[in-house]
Amino acid sequence: MHGTKADDLTYSFLRPGAPEQTTEQKFKQRAPGKVLHDAVCSHLNLVEGDYFGLEFPDHRKMMVWLDLLKPIMKQIRRPKHIVVKFVVKFFPPDHAQLQEELTRYLFALQVKQDLAQGRLTCNDTSTALLVSHIVQSEIGDFDETIDREHLAKNKYIPQQEALEDKIMEFHLNHMGQTPAESDFQLLEIARRLEMYGIRLHPAKDREGTKINLAVANTGILVFQGHTKINAFNWAKVRKLSFKRKRFLIKLRPDVNSSFQDTLEFLMASRDFCKSFWKICVEHHAFFRLFEEPKPKPKPVLFSRGSSFRFSGRTQKQVLDYVKEAGHKKVQFERKHSKIRSIRSLTAQPSEQHSEVPKQSSSFTFGDDADAPAVQSCQQGKELKVSAEDAEQRRSPSLRKSPKEGRRVDGVVMATMEEEEEIVKDRTQQNRTQSQQPSTGSLTGSPHLSELSINSQGGPPLANTSLSPNLSPDAKQSSPLISPLLNDPSGIRTDDEEEVRRKRCPADKAYFIAKEVATTERTYLKDLEVITSWFQSAVSKDDYMPETLKNLIFSNFEPLHKFHTSFLKEIEQRLALWEGRSNAHIKGDYQRIGDVMLKNIQSMKQLTIHLRKHNEILMELENGIKNSRKLETLCRDFELQKVCYLPLNTFLLRPLHRLMHYKQIMERLCKHYPPNHTDFRDSRAALAEVSEMMAQLHGNMIKMENFQKLHELKKDLIGIDNLVIPGREFIRLGSLSKLSGKGLQQRMFFLFNDVLLYTSRGLTASNQFKVHGQLPLYGMTIEESEEEWGVPHCLTLRGQRQSIIVAASAQAEMDKWAEDIQMAIDLAEKSNGPAPELLASSPPDNKSPDETTVDQESEDDLSASHTSLERQSPHRGNTTVHVCWHRNTSVSMIDFSIAVENQLSGNLLRKFKNSNGWQKLWVVFTNFCMFFYKSHQDNHPLACLPLLGYALTMPSESENIHKDYVFKLHFKSHVYYFRAESEYTFERWMEVIRSATSSASRTRVLSHKESHVY
Repeated sequence: MHGTKADDLTYSFLRPGAPEQTTEQKFKQRAPGKVLHDAVCSHLNLVEGDYFGLEFPDHRKMMVWLDLLKPIMKQIRRPKHIVVKFVVKFFPPDHAQLQEELTRYLFALQVKQDLAQGRLTCNDTSTALLVSHIVQSEIGDFDETIDREHLAKNKYIPQQEALEDKIMEFHLNHMGQTPAESDFQLLEIARRLEMYGIRLHPAKDREGTKINLAVANTGILVFQGHTKINAFNWAKVRKLSFKRKRFLIKLRPDVNSSFQDTLEFLMASRDFCKSFWKICVEHHAFFRLFEEPKPKPKPVLFSRGSSFRFSGRTQKQVLDYVKEAGHKKVQFERKHSKIRSIRSLTAQPSEQHSEVPKQSSSFTFGDDADAPAVQSCQQGKELKVSAEDAEQRRSPSLRKSPKEGRRVDGVVMATMEEEEEIVKDRTQQNRTQSQQPSTGSLTGSPHLSELSINSQGGPPLANTSLSPNLSPDAKQSSPLISPLLNDPSGIRTDDEEEVRRKRCPADKAYFIAKEVATTERTYLKDLEVITSWFQSAVSKDDYMPETLKNLIFSNFEPLHKFHTSFLKEIEQRLALWEGRSNAHIKGDYQRIGDVMLKNIQSMKQLTIHLRKHNEILMELENGIKNSRKLETLCRDFELQKVCYLPLNTFLLRPLHRLMHYKQIMERLCKHYPPNHTDFRDSRAALAEVSEMMAQLHGNMIKMENFQKLHELKKDLIGIDNLVIPGREFIRLGSLSKLSGKGLQQRMFFLFNDVLLYTSRGLTASNQFKVHGQLPLYGMTIEESEEEWGVPHCLTLRGQRQSIIVAASAQAEMDKWAEDIQMAIDLAEKSNGPAPELLASSPPDNKSPDETTVDQESEDDLSASHTSLERQSPHRGNTTVHVCWHRNTSVSMIDFSIAVENQLSGNLLRKFKNSNGWQKLWVVFTNFCMFFYKSHQDNHPLACLPLLGYALTMPSESENIHKDYVFKLHFKSHVYYFRAESEYTFERWMEVIRSATSSASRTRVLSHKESHVY
């Protein structure tokens, strides 16, 4: 269309090479900039357009943003030949906040452009890695000939030739990665760079030194050249203003700061200064405000200062809008990509190979003679939009439905305990989707990080509907929601995996070495929870004493530094072993014993730090006991996604890692014949690490018991003095207690001196309330199945009370009977009865201004007033809750075995109704499989607690015609996992079996000395 009136403007969307497909649209000449911005977003089908802006050069050739409130013609006064660009304006701190794949694709294009223009600067390694992901997105998997031709024709960075080999080396590692996954990885790397999303504005400080100012989501940044020298967080900034050429930052008073109250910077001109001030105002409003600021009332007589304000939705409003609106996704095609994703959720099977017209959009106003599809209307001007479209794969942004609970890509997130009917309904619903090419909840998008289920608990999941038959407290959020695993989508081609697998060495020693690398990656991430994340959390406030800070971080930081170097050396050796390096010489590098020996010998120097971990654990718990503020800080930290296990568990990781090295070297020595070139180094490394373990083993056992008691303390309410010297944890689990009301489910906790029984109340914290205790001193135990007519029944007779309990199976009853009898024997050898756990204890040593709370009545099973003032976080996914839901139990020996059986690596996962395999990074620890998109992720996307699951091999009728596949199933939930080799398959089977089949004490002690009691 084109204008017919003098006050009309016509703009055109032009598709290069296809002028006949031009689309025109008309609006009033006085239309504000928002109209044009909305039209661009509408044409691109872009929901999250608020992150983008329209940029153009003004009459001084200075790039400025189009004001969405002012009329377009007042801003672009000489429009002929003016190019208006559609570019990213607001860069969020985490690209996982971008819900739409199209949005992430446009961000990736912005990164690509910034690299080409030299705006995004970084070291050569990061540059090559960024370009390798761009190449993977455009041409697919590595092929040396195609790669060289493509890099010769496309220049992504200045002086690209010098980095071509490194780019190709990185590209080789991206096998099977789809364009959307490449976008995600590209943004994951880019967002960590100092210059990501930074636009420099030249200025001078008060001394006349040349600097650059920039604004980001966090605040205002000061650069000298391309090096950041200072930052002013929004929380510290009280006021921003400008006066002629001077840009002023007024800071909030801070006694610890050396800065003056007001900082002054001199810019080139008033216009430059005002432009930067506007950008700062917009960034502050977008990232810090909950809603768009209201316009100021117009003054009656005189106006003072600028009336400029931010216009549009804030980031919070964008996130809420996208999540709640449930937009229908549309297809788009990547202009530069020569490959097609096979996983578009929106495509029907018949459309799988159909082509979508390529759309590179530009907009033209007026009588531009070069625009063949547009006639004269007003003054000519063109607006080009760098938004090459791509084939859309549905993004699993979170949606909520009051009837069906949370959905991920239309798949209901069901609890593990739901009845067969509900599962069948979901299965039927998913069967239709599984016939279509689809992305899957993980592969298609990383945004399931919002659905991460923290092992330590997290905020209750809102609007989650559960089966009414789940449990007496069914209104509570279940801890067993695993959206990632209930999605039947995630189709992946098997040819890519087979090609990658054939390129890997087949030697068992190689896969043992690879296990060192994969588990070391996880161990390093666990160390970073303490050295980076926890240190950052405690540094914000002064709640932790300096002596405790120094004790923790001075002993963990040397470990992190050493193992960072260790991992790098292992990965370099693996690269040589696989032949991924030009320096590869067959035979010389196909070993790992020499690397292990060298580093284990160096590790001996760190023993002094390892010996401090017992002190660290005890001092931290004492600090939490004595300070309510520190207790709150640690509790809040455990709610963060990165803290996927109890905090004090991470303090034990270094000692556990030594045990893993010992096990790995034992397997390697067993594999090698004595005449193997690597046998001597491997045996020497085993001897060295065994010596270290022997010195630290006793210390580790004490720490494990101490840690477990404190962890259980968080799950219990109505109890005092749980952690006392000499007390040892033995077993916890679900049993039914016989009372006048019949059999009622209770949670039992067995220690070496007392047996506690509890029930889960309807409190928001999901803790277990203690109902009673039975001292083991003088207790007797007898089977009473015939007397009460209840299967698997035991009578426990104490000196003051007797109870009848029933287990879910004979095997469970045998474990309980064996452990209780052993605990009774231990109690008889002790000095006498245990202290009263339910009695009132002396007030703790917390500050007097911190209030105490009343104990809860034993008989009150409903929501109560207990601990509401200091309520613990929602603990819905701890081992205790899993045992409650799965009606099973675990012992301290099981926990010790679980510590030994930890594993990390890539697995392919298949849902029982899906047709393809989905690649996941999996960490197995603490009886759970934690799922990540890649090993670089800081926190898991979801987890699957394995207690109660059965581990088997798929049968012929299941049509799983692949090697190295194992099956996990619980009730109607079935998952298939596929390993890359026979060795890794056996290792996964071994470690998972340790969690799915709890060993009896007799069998464990027959081959392993008890180190718990």
